[in-house]
Amino acid sequence: MGAMENRADTPLPFMKMHGLGNDFVVVDARAHAIDLPPELVIAIADRHKGVGYDQLAVIERGAGDAHLVFYNSDGSTSAACGNATRCIARHLMDETGKRELHLTTDRGDLYAVDAGNGLTSVNMGQPQLSWDEIPLAREMDTLELPIEGKPTATGMGNPHCTFFVKDAEAVDLETRGAETEHHPLYPERTNVQFASVIGPDHLRMRVWERGVGVTLASGSSSCATAVAAARRGLTGRSVRIDLDGGSLHIDWRDDGVWMTGETMHVFTAHLTAEFIASVKGQIK
Repeated sequence: MGAMENRADTPLPFMKMHGLGNDFVVVDARAHAIDLPPELVIAIADRHKGVGYDQLAVIERGAGDAHLVFYNSDGSTSAACGNATRCIARHLMDETGKRELHLTTDRGDLYAVDAGNGLTSVNMGQPQLSWDEIPLAREMDTLELPIEGKPTATGMGNPHCTFFVKDAEAVDLETRGAETEHHPLYPERTNVQFASVIGPDHLRMRVWERGVGVTLASGSSSCATAVAAARRGLTGRSVRIDLDGGSLHIDWRDDGVWMTGETMHVFTAHLTAEFIASVKGQIK
């Protein structure tokens, strides 16, 4: 991203969106380049003193319809964010009248389509299944990691660790999620999922997101869990995943992992110049 064209005394417009309670602040930088220092990203994430979000997404001009950049609430970046991609795709479809979009991310090219009935589908690309792509610290079988519970490792542009358990509801998600995020086998940390098999095309899943914590839903985590379940023979390649915030449909096809679900644009507002100026390391 380039230098900020509007100064610290200029309000910064944003949109608040969510996909199944997985919530986002979205900044449109297509008209004017925006520089978001980590201090501002973190300040906006504060649910008491800022806005609050699971991820912050920036829409930029790109080779396709738009280029998307994602930040976690701790200021770190992520190459992929499935639910935010769906929310932004729906916004761009409403804006342009298009039913199909070509989006670019640090993960690669993603394609979105209007699935009808207010649903939006995004192809999150092929999963990364080899240890060095995910990445893991050393060569190993990614189907069953040498971690208690024998979880499966999957890359979806970001790393994932999926545990299959008898009852996802009974898991101490805060404790186990935080511990696993920082496991030494994951040099870039990891998203963590705990999933229970309800049927051959149905999973219940709860998620701890890297750099965020417990979230009501996660698109890339849902894709990773569906891929892991199919690889282990627990389900087919097309599944419904029930998360704390609602349900997603994941379909692992030959051309990638497709994710379909609802989106919501909650409101449009702006960060005040006073708020921006109050942040340590303010935009200059």
